[in-house]
Amino acid sequence: MEIKITKTNNPKAKPADESKLGFGKIFTDHMFMMDYTAEEGWHDARIVPFDYIPIHPASTVLHYGTEIFEGLKAYRTVNGDIRMFRPMENIRRMNNSAERLCLPQIDEKDALQILDTIVEMEKDWVPHSEGTSLYLRPFMYGNEPHLGVHAVKIATFVVICSPVGAYYAEGINPVKIAIESEDVRAVKGGTGYAKCGGNYAASLRAGEKAEEKGFTQVLWLDGVHRKYIEEVGSMNVMFKIDGEIVTPELTGSVLPGVTRKSCVELLKEKGYKVSERLISVDELFDAARAGKLEEAWGTGTAAVVSPIGWLSYKGEEFEVNGGKIGDVTQALYDELTGIQWGKIEDKHNWCHKVC
Repeated sequence: MEIKITKTNNPKAKPADESKLGFGKIFTDHMFMMDYTAEEGWHDARIVPFDYIPIHPASTVLHYGTEIFEGLKAYRTVNGDIRMFRPMENIRRMNNSAERLCLPQIDEKDALQILDTIVEMEKDWVPHSEGTSLYLRPFMYGNEPHLGVHAVKIATFVVICSPVGAYYAEGINPVKIAIESEDVRAVKGGTGYAKCGGNYAASLRAGEKAEEKGFTQVLWLDGVHRKYIEEVGSMNVMFKIDGEIVTPELTGSVLPGVTRKSCVELLKEKGYKVSERLISVDELFDAARAGKLEEAWGTGTAAVVSPIGWLSYKGEEFEVNGGKIGDVTQALYDELTGIQWGKIEDKHNWCHKVC
């Protein structure tokens, strides 16, 4: 793929204090863009100065939500290399999301070239401090100026980059999670397995209510029975119950997380019994009452691994592992971040070197 590059004439100053990066607040000098039409396919691949995107008022994304996105990171390793963690997993998931929302797919090799090119272009923006990275946000949206519900015939693909620190203000400290009993995020047969904006918009009301009560995130139940655990607002979820690792199975309403997949693989290698199955909120709280809920944690690109210290459901609250990070959670965090930042050997060849 030929990518035309136009460099900015007004480069921005890099963040002086990387401890204050936050998440998704600062953006690099450039972004990638590419256009699609049903007649031409993908064309006009280009890297341009970061700027606002002009959009037609009748654009399909504004009226029908034809949009998908991904999230992955580029890391500066201890020896100075820059690499991404399992980028092909994100590319394949993005294409699965595109298929679900009738958006055009992108050739896997082209997508990887795009990510490599923008990361190398913005390599000076990859932060150096421990716990930091360059977050990559590829996204695609229907861009046809026509008020009519149909498969997308005109689309735009964009990649923006943001130097980031911890996703949660708590960092690796345990968070408080409220189990939602009224609102529903997704249902089987819907778009729950796709990474599209509508899924997140549907989660905002419950998230706001939970935040007002002092909780960090909402844990969703299934949309049919309202009893089976699914995922947290921005993470997949795992529990250690009486020595067994349990995580909700991918039934079509749960996002197939890249970090989730990596954790399952690492845990099985360590000899843990890992069950991907339905787990009800009643089973979870029965285990908590019996003292068998030993650990709980979320998994996701943004936070990597986030320990859950408190779970609340319909007024009943349980403290997990004394409100402290558990041994399994800590071990997963240490191994995953160790691989990502090049501190320990990448035995699985998960990391893709950029430069």
